[in-house]
Amino acid sequence: MGADEEAERPEPERADGPERQDGPEQQAGPAGLDARDRAVLALEARSWRTAGAKERAVREELGLSSTRYYQLLNGLLDRPEALAHAPVLVNRLRRVRDARRAAR
Repeated sequence: MGADEEAERPEPERADGPERQDGPEQQAGPAGLDARDRAVLALEARSWRTAGAKERAVREELGLSSTRYYQLLNGLLDRPEALAHAPVLVNRLRRVRDARRAAR
């Protein structure tokens, strides 16, 4: 490959750059979380008036079972990206989780 061919070849796109062309469901946010991770944190941050409202929202909005939702949420609590994205929420949920573990 000559120097002219090298100059004509486009630069590879960076995965963390703004020119990323993935769909919105796959695109990583500023904190390195994908859209599903951000949606899980956003749903967890909401308040709920009735007992089944949260579980219904998990099924309808995220398309997940309650069990899978809580598995994803628990995994997010250990990620520094989630802490950077929603520090108050993540720290509160970590405290709740730690208190429940200590109570066992």
